[in-house]
Amino acid sequence: MKEGTRVLVALGLAILLGAVIASSGNARALQVADALAPVGILWVTAIRMTVVPLLVALIVTGVASASDVRDIGRLGASALAVFLALLIGAAVIVIPTAPLLFSLMPSGARPALPAGAVEAASDVVGSGQTPTFASWFTSLLPDNPISAAANGAMVPLILFVLLFAIAVARSSAETRTTLVAFFRALGDAMMTLVRGVIWLAPIGVFAMVLPLTAHAGASMAGAIGFYIAAYALLTLLVIALLYPAVAIFGGIAMRRFAKAALPAQLIAFSSSSSLAALPALVEAAEDSLALPTNVTRFMLPLGAAMFKLAAPATWTAGALFIAWFYNVPMHAPELLTIALASVFLGFASPGIPRGGFIMLTPLLLAVGLPVEGVGILIAVDAIPDTIATVLNVTGNLAATVVVAHRTRKWSGVGP
Repeated sequence: MKEGTRVLVALGLAILLGAVIASSGNARALQVADALAPVGILWVTAIRMTVVPLLVALIVTGVASASDVRDIGRLGASALAVFLALLIGAAVIVIPTAPLLFSLMPSGARPALPAGAVEAASDVVGSGQTPTFASWFTSLLPDNPISAAANGAMVPLILFVLLFAIAVARSSAETRTTLVAFFRALGDAMMTLVRGVIWLAPIGVFAMVLPLTAHAGASMAGAIGFYIAAYALLTLLVIALLYPAVAIFGGIAMRRFAKAALPAQLIAFSSSSSLAALPALVEAAEDSLALPTNVTRFMLPLGAAMFKLAAPATWTAGALFIAWFYNVPMHAPELLTIALASVFLGFASPGIPRGGFIMLTPLLLAVGLPVEGVGILIAVDAIPDTIATVLNVTGNLAATVVVAHRTRKWSGVGP
């Protein structure tokens, strides 16, 4: 049985068994499901422990191996253009569709706040961490790259590694050859380790998803269930449109792209982490799709840390649900504000837990919504977050395919 099929079977069994446990209300069965959660967490941790050294190795070998340093600048400009184009495309799809879905929400009495919503809102609102442009801009370069890696500050870390890789590319031939060989060996070793961890993916996916679905029974009822379903439809619509976009602008057949993306999508769904899916993305891009390593080793780490294609759907659906909850009307100007923010502020989300919600807090104020509503989204975020991660991972691979296709027009990059 192929790896993707094994993981898909494990995922299906976890969802089915979790639904049975949720509907039965059996406390003992729920305890057994919860007992598996540490196994899933350990599996995700095993993937994450390889991410930073793998990310560093991929960027250095991808950038420092460029035959012309000017290619790096053109590659970066192409990446930014494709990222923005996909974000704008997602916003154009979501903005007219989301209000139509949420117009079906039942009127009348609102449900009680989900458990933990008030506390979550208080944590975010009182954290004092809402970044200004100046604080965000000055935090782009880390004063200590090792500390940035340890704290999960991926954007500053990646910028440091990019600068280091450019310095390697401009060094003497002897220095460049030695360093590129070292980081290529490091990357190969990390990929070997990752393949072993991913071989255990069926066990890890089952252990991660079973407790989630076993607890989802109550949360899937009523208005919260409608919000989750509407959000899932929006994200799945954007994902579905990525396949023809890749065929048109990337020159890769939809069936081939779908088959290559599936393992990374399954890991993203089970782990809720774009970085955890990075090794599977590398294998999909370089082995299944035969994309140039110069492009994949630049694009995929950059996209995993910075490119959040789910932002338009996440912010729009979240704002509309909060507007419904507090009975605040939302009109075209407010929706346009949310769309613009999701396109241009997603890159500025701080690399900390709930970073996206911290960015959403001032946006809610800007469109006239109670800032406490962010607590509702945090309280019910478990399932939407898994779906958003699948969209982010698929968007990252799609962007890499498009950029690889574009680079063939201005350079002789090969597999």
